[in-house]
Amino acid sequence: MVPFAVAGLVAWAVAGLVLLLCRDWLTEHGHQNWLWTCLAGFLWGFPGLAVMIRHDAKRRRRRAVGQD
Repeated sequence: MVPFAVAGLVAWAVAGLVLLLCRDWLTEHGHQNWLWTCLAGFLWGFPGLAVMIRHDAKRRRRRAVGQD
């Protein structure tokens, strides 16, 4: 699950950087909130990443116990 969380973080970061290059156009057309949406998605990705790391660790422990 961790790769999915990392992919989401990367996707939000790339989208934000692309939109940052177009910030003048976004401001002219009233879409400046798109940048904030990308920032929020990126920042919310970190708690999601932490949850996925814990989830994967618990799954590995469960599988290790089952193999004994």
